[in-house]
Amino acid sequence: MKFDLHVHSCYSKDSNASLDEILEYASKNGLDGFAVCDHDTIEGGLACAIRAKEINSEQIIIPGVEVSSAGGHILALGVNENIKPGLSVEETIKRARLQNAVVIIPHPFKITLHGIGYVKGLDADAVEVLNSRCITNGPNNKARRAALECEYPMAGGSDCHEAQMIGRSYSEIDTDSRSVEDVLDAIRKGRIRPGGRKTPLSFVTKQMFAGHVNRFNKRLGRR
Repeated sequence: MKFDLHVHSCYSKDSNASLDEILEYASKNGLDGFAVCDHDTIEGGLACAIRAKEINSEQIIIPGVEVSSAGGHILALGVNENIKPGLSVEETIKRARLQNAVVIIPHPFKITLHGIGYVKGLDADAVEVLNSRCITNGPNNKARRAALECEYPMAGGSDCHEAQMIGRSYSEIDTDSRSVEDVLDAIRKGRIRPGGRKTPLSFVTKQMFAGHVNRFNKRLGRR
């Protein structure tokens, strides 16, 4: 089954993608499901799972979060409580494990995307080796080499901040089950591989500019 394990919704300060738009484009772009991993909040993922049921979407929604640890970003999938930002990488992962979450290290060598800069020795289920928003191939290639060296399963995710780009890169997960827990368990068992391609530079640039404007407006209390 085909999942995008790194999606941002309007619950992230740097994204305006509505839940309905994300669900629509996920189906248009051939996904079976996706993980909503907003910055430091689980609200988007939980709300999207509810919305999918309301509109009878066939998408499988995994509630997740992209936690801003002191060392960089960490993805936790299958969570039901927020994880405090600003903790060490190791403590962040420990807090995720207390919720039996799947842990993925996103864009570890993309410093401008808050990559943590290493993967060795981490209690992680997978490393994101194909992030669509990496403008050059270097960070993804370095992540792939590190994952192979440390024998981590490899994942892909679009890191999309616009609904149209959901599924640009993705993870093929070896399961036929539509249960979120079964999908997560397949990732834990390493039955996952990355696929897809990079987001066009024009979209990345537009996303970055829109994110800056959106964060500025939200600081001012504007919608």
